[in-house]
Amino acid sequence: MDLINRPRRLRRTDAIRRLNRETRLSAEALIYPIFVDETLDHIRPIPSLPGQNHYGPDSVCRAVEECLAHGVKHCILFGLPAEKDACGSSAWAEHGVIQEAVRTIKANHPDFTIITDVCMCEYTDHGHCGILHGHEVDNDETLEHLARIAVSHAAAGADMVAPSDMMDGHVAALRRALDENGFQQAAIMAYSAKYASAFYGPFREAAGSAPSFGDRKSYQMDPHNRKEALRECRLDADEGADILMVKPALSYLDVIRECADAFDLPLCAYSVSGEYAMIKAAAAAGLVDERRIMCETALSVFRAGANMLITYYAKEIADAIEQGEIG
Repeated sequence: MDLINRPRRLRRTDAIRRLNRETRLSAEALIYPIFVDETLDHIRPIPSLPGQNHYGPDSVCRAVEECLAHGVKHCILFGLPAEKDACGSSAWAEHGVIQEAVRTIKANHPDFTIITDVCMCEYTDHGHCGILHGHEVDNDETLEHLARIAVSHAAAGADMVAPSDMMDGHVAALRRALDENGFQQAAIMAYSAKYASAFYGPFREAAGSAPSFGDRKSYQMDPHNRKEALRECRLDADEGADILMVKPALSYLDVIRECADAFDLPLCAYSVSGEYAMIKAAAAAGLVDERRIMCETALSVFRAGANMLITYYAKEIADAIEQGEIG
């Protein structure tokens, strides 16, 4: 057959396929979530997230050392406090769970990148992401508390703060507070397009952050909306965000693509707990090859345009990159 164009020529061998890859992954782009429980000594497995752990303040460096052993150099910290109240006051306590975890990690691993989640749902006794007036979260009053949290994290040594609350104006409030307190170098990774998703269940159990009533649909985004994500990203960019984020990842690859095309800021995607748990459950049932599914889903996120990925599989993906299974 007289064919001039034969795309299979570039698929003929493994070496040729690798040479022509359009999307390349690096362990440098992976961020590992770490849960720190103020009440815990040592380590406790998380039932809702097989293979993941709660770390006590005395063992958080073990989580970091495990990351470094696999070539993962960045984490995002989530805290489980000993006490909760209506305004989440332990979230900005000088010696709070995250503040102490940051100090401990930086004392032992100063070059390890620490991103801290800035939200109130893990610290409030009602589980919502801000200050309640009745059953409504007060946007502007919440901003004042979020700013206090961010400043306390930066003061402890965090490299980056990541507001996940989805309050209007949160990036501007954090940027102003950080700058006024001398933390101009602290970066902001904004949860810009965070959807009101059904994929968060295992995380909420792990972090003890499920709302005690209602839901978060009045502040997290409607999964039906695509253009709204662009608006949210634009607002965060204009307010001073250093990195934008889309969360969750797999069901929102179209949003990742559009945001990557529309903005020149780095874009993070968060492969959330439900995505991880589904792969784990399917693998445990013998229905899928866990390693291949893990690699393929991570690849899809980067192919869609993400520059970095928060994932519970960060260590395993880094190993797969090192071993040539993906990359």
